[in-house]
Amino acid sequence: MLTSTFVLLKGIGPETERRLWRNGIVDWSSFLQQPMLSGISATRKSWYDQDILTAISRLEAGRADYFGTCLKSRDHWRLFEAFRHRTLYLDIETTGMSARIGQLTVVGLYRNGRMSSLVRGDNLTEDYLHEELERTDLLVTFFGSGFDIPYLQTTYPRLNFKKPHFDLCFAARRLGVQGGLKRIEREFLIHRDADLEGLDGWDAVRLWQQWRGGDAAALDLLLRYNAADTRNLEALAELLYDRMAARYGPLSVCERLPGDRSNRTVPR
Repeated sequence: MLTSTFVLLKGIGPETERRLWRNGIVDWSSFLQQPMLSGISATRKSWYDQDILTAISRLEAGRADYFGTCLKSRDHWRLFEAFRHRTLYLDIETTGMSARIGQLTVVGLYRNGRMSSLVRGDNLTEDYLHEELERTDLLVTFFGSGFDIPYLQTTYPRLNFKKPHFDLCFAARRLGVQGGLKRIEREFLIHRDADLEGLDGWDAVRLWQQWRGGDAAALDLLLRYNAADTRNLEALAELLYDRMAARYGPLSVCERLPGDRSNRTVPR
C-alpha cells in the first residue's frame, strides 16, 4: 500500500490520488514511467518524480520517520506492511486516575512474537522504554493517541513518541466498526483465554490494588490481561489494515473499472 501512496506529494489529495489509480497509475513505478500525466504540468511532474525517487530511497533505507512526516496521521496505517518488522504494539495499565495524579502500573510491549511486561517498582523504567522506542519505526495501539501515549509522555517526558502511529481505534471507526477493544475483538473473532473474558480496565485497577494488598495471584492475572490486550493488537492490525487497503487503496477503484483485469496487479 505504501508504494501506491501519492498523498505524500504536496498538492495531491485523496481525490487526485484516486484519479491516478483509475488511470492505471497504481504505484510509484508506473508514475515514473509516464512522461506526462493529465492534470499535472510538466514542471510539477518533474518535481513529483524527484519526490518519488526520494521516497523510494527512504523506503529502501528503512526511514519510516520520513513517511511519518509526509503523511497525515490518518494515513500512517499505510506503513504497516512495509515496516511491520520494526512495529511495536503497546498497551498500558494505570491506577485509574489521570497521569498528573495517577501512576503507571504495567506497560505491555509486543514485537516479532515476543511479549515484554514492565511492572512498576520492578522493571518499568524510562531507560528501558527509551531503548525500545529507539528500535521502533511504527507504533500500534488502541486509542493510544488519546490515552496511552499522553500518559507515558507525562510520566516520562524524555521519551520520543514522534513516530508513525497506527491507532486501531480510529481505523476501526473509519470502517464503521464501533466500540472498545474487547467488543471489536469479538466481532473479528479474536480470542483470549476464558478467564480473561469480561475483564476490563477497571478490573486491571482492582487487580493492582489487590496485589499491593498481598494477593500474589492478582498480579499474574493482571499481567496476563495486559498481555492479551497487547498481543491481540497484532491480529487486529492485520485485519484492519486489509480492510483499510480494500476500502481506501487502489483496488477500491480499480476493481470497478470495466474490461479485463486479469493482468492487473496492485502492489501493497
